[in-house]
Amino acid sequence: MIVQSRYGLTEVAMLEDGLLTEFYTDRPAERRLVGSIYKAKIENVLPGMQAAFVQIGLEKNAYLYIDDLLPANLTKVPEVKPSIAELIKPGDELIVQVSKEPLGTKGARVTTHFSIPGRWIVYMPNADYVGVSRKIGSEAERTRLKQIAEEIRQPGEGLIIRTVAEGESSEALESDLQFLRGEWNEIMKQGETAKPPAVLYREPDVLERMVRDAFNEQVDELVIDDAAKGKAMMELVSSISADLAGRIRIYRDREPIHQAYKVREQLEKAMRRKIWLKSGGYLVLDRTEALTVIDVNTGKYTGKDDPEATVFTTNAEAADEIARLLRLRDIGGIVLVDFIDMEDESHRSEVAARLTQAFSRDRTKAFAVGWTKLGLMEITRKKARESLDDAFMETCSCCGGSGKVPVGRSSAGGK
Repeated sequence: MIVQSRYGLTEVAMLEDGLLTEFYTDRPAERRLVGSIYKAKIENVLPGMQAAFVQIGLEKNAYLYIDDLLPANLTKVPEVKPSIAELIKPGDELIVQVSKEPLGTKGARVTTHFSIPGRWIVYMPNADYVGVSRKIGSEAERTRLKQIAEEIRQPGEGLIIRTVAEGESSEALESDLQFLRGEWNEIMKQGETAKPPAVLYREPDVLERMVRDAFNEQVDELVIDDAAKGKAMMELVSSISADLAGRIRIYRDREPIHQAYKVREQLEKAMRRKIWLKSGGYLVLDRTEALTVIDVNTGKYTGKDDPEATVFTTNAEAADEIARLLRLRDIGGIVLVDFIDMEDESHRSEVAARLTQAFSRDRTKAFAVGWTKLGLMEITRKKARESLDDAFMETCSCCGGSGKVPVGRSSAGGK
């Protein structure tokens, strides 16, 4: 985990075997909204859409769907959904949490299914159920953690046991729960007197979030170029694990840290439309309003005597790179991949399996849905925030984002 902090900007990069896999930036003036809790006011109710627009203090009103207003526990949801107009009306005040960032012309999405993440658990004050991360492989450990959660939660509370809780004691989980429960009680206390729109809770900054969510035993080292922030992170982590605190190192060399670890170089290459593979093949990645399309090509790689083997090698390498790019650029929604045609069915299955294996390392839910009738691989990845493309790039004023400009003379309209 490489952290660069300068000019009021904190950037966190995750490297796996020297390869850039995640990149997050946090400008104080552009704090992310997901996870923030507001005292809101209902502006408009649309029964035909089963949705409402609510004012949380942003330029665009947020939207609230009926499903985000009904109970989080599915067993408590009525069989026949009522009209949203029966539950809320314009002028009502309620507490909501942002579940999706504003994207493009859409405002933020909000919910009343509250969740506050801690180190070991996610606290859901009104969910009334216990869940355990599916990434914990041992069934015995899953059962143990679920039993602990059932014992420490109060009636009506919901808990999700996070992957990093594997092997932790009941005391550690209970301490985490007590802290989160205290935060929730403070939020509710503020909500009683606050006048909407008002912020009741904000998620920590990018560095604290990454330390909380991703700094675990699988991370060899956290290197940071800001001594003050580094010491603060050491103090924070030491209360959790002395071993992890010992893995935090202050970077003191003259060369900028992202340059030393080739973070900026890798990021610039990954943001291009055409991305070369080590074998000599390449990908072409295009994004549209509705989906992302990726084309796989053999390029300079011609293999030896077996064309099928050449195609499979390129597709297998492309599968790993595609999973990395979606994760790094934080591309969500529908993704269609046009792999090079493979005649061997076992090769098609192995490419799909490689995608699934690569997605298991992604902290955002991503799935290789399968091959379409046209032979395209369909992928879905949860979209919760602005992608790096949207954050770091803007539409070209000359071509309008098409990548093409009119030629000087044309047979269609030129003289």
